[in-house]
Amino acid sequence: MRDDRTYPGIDNDTYAGMTPNGNIIRDAWVFGIIPETERCIGWTRDQIQMLYDKVSAAWEPYGHMVYALPPELSQRHRRIFDEAIASARQRGWEPDMEDD
Repeated sequence: MRDDRTYPGIDNDTYAGMTPNGNIIRDAWVFGIIPETERCIGWTRDQIQMLYDKVSAAWEPYGHMVYALPPELSQRHRRIFDEAIASARQRGWEPDMEDD
C-alpha cells in the first residue's frame, strides 16, 4: 500500500507486484477467487486482508505447498508466477534483491 489507504494495483506495485500483496493477488488468481483480469486497483487494506483470508483458506487443503497442488492448479500457478517473474525482471527485479 503506497498511501496507507488504497493499493495501487498489482501492475503499479513495486516490480510488477513482487510483494506480499502481489503474491496474495496471484494466489487468488490461481484458486479462481478473483479473475485474472482483477488488478485490485484502489483496494483498501481491509479488502486485501479479506482476500488474504480467502487465499489462506484455499491453500489449507494443500498444506500451503505448491508441490501438493493438483495438476490443474499446479499448471495455473506455474503459468501465473512465471509470467509475473518475467514481467518483474523486465522492470529490474532480481530474486536476491529481497535479501538486501
